[in-house]
Amino acid sequence: MLFETHTLSNGIRLIHRQVDQKVAHCGIILNTGSRDETDAEWGIAHFIEHVIFKGTSKRKAYHILNRMEDVGGELNAYTTKEETCIYATFLDKDYKRALELISDITFNSTFPEKELEKEKEVVLDEINSYKDSPSELIFDDFEDLIFKHHPIGRNILGTPENIKKFTKKDIQNFIKNHFHTDQMVISSVGNISFKKLIKIVEAFFGAIPENTRTNKRVKPQIYKPRTLVVEKNTHQRHCILGNIAYDLNDDKRIPLSLLTNLLGGPGMNSRLNLSLRERHGLAYNIESNYSPYVDTGVVSIYFGTDKGYLDKCLSLIYKEMDLLCTKKLGAMQLKRAKNQILGQIAISCENNENLMLSVGKSYLLYDKIDSQQVIYDKIESITAEELLEVSNEILNKDNLTTLMYK
Repeated sequence: MLFETHTLSNGIRLIHRQVDQKVAHCGIILNTGSRDETDAEWGIAHFIEHVIFKGTSKRKAYHILNRMEDVGGELNAYTTKEETCIYATFLDKDYKRALELISDITFNSTFPEKELEKEKEVVLDEINSYKDSPSELIFDDFEDLIFKHHPIGRNILGTPENIKKFTKKDIQNFIKNHFHTDQMVISSVGNISFKKLIKIVEAFFGAIPENTRTNKRVKPQIYKPRTLVVEKNTHQRHCILGNIAYDLNDDKRIPLSLLTNLLGGPGMNSRLNLSLRERHGLAYNIESNYSPYVDTGVVSIYFGTDKGYLDKCLSLIYKEMDLLCTKKLGAMQLKRAKNQILGQIAISCENNENLMLSVGKSYLLYDKIDSQQVIYDKIESITAEELLEVSNEILNKDNLTTLMYK
């Protein structure tokens, strides 16, 4: 899979894959997110994602929203704890339109006070709706428990008190302090030559003043396992348990990804799904997840169940984790686990929007892209002994933090 790269004089990087398809995807990914906020700024990175569409020096909100929609395209954005992304999907003939718009809203947004006040109500409603979804809320509460008193543990939405206080100056200060050109990647997958793409990108991003990151992120403090039970007036009981895990630069992140996929990944044949749902009928939703960050990571197992089944579910989960910690996978078991995740990766890469976003993030973090074959080789090289070692480091019952909504 061929990717071409280019770096602008201001430090912004470009990565592109040319494909023979009418639909194209591109976006700008910034290495900043909610973990970069101060206590007073909690929620501002996500708020900026909302208000960045509300007007620029040459466009009003209406014109921004219609710029891509008028040609059948889509404009979107997201915020995570460590990144912000603005991206578009469009016909290949509209590359110039898409990149000009992304540049305009990223660097020329004016944040009109009237629009800020309207969008505050939208975000406040989003916060309240989130509180009504315990199966989603529990993940943020869990990371807050894991990373106690550290910004990476906080949810990205912020608090109503903070949202109401944010001003145009607050937004501009956050952008000035965290939108660094050497921490930006423009990612593209579409039917355009790289030479032509470079000309378009240089035209709309080349004159952006260089702004290099000098501040460093603070690593989370020493981890201590905790257990917390929260009373919730819900029909189901929700539970999540897990541990800190390997960061984005740790070689063990790949065996851990395989392990969590085997334990409770999206496949219906995951060990936890077979045990809790298929054999015992105790839970509709059971899953395990691994989220690596630049200097830490977290593994979690979540399930929702009826009140009387909570202890039984936990017992079955501990049993599956204990098996992975004490018994090596057989050759056929390991082969099936590898084939499954290899197939999932291949299918994901067939979605060009997913490919554009994942490649852009990889290039942002590592300044290189591993070919699919390199990734496949790394997975194929994983041994049963490595998985056993990782299981004992991450799934050790004594090191687990547990959060329950009862």
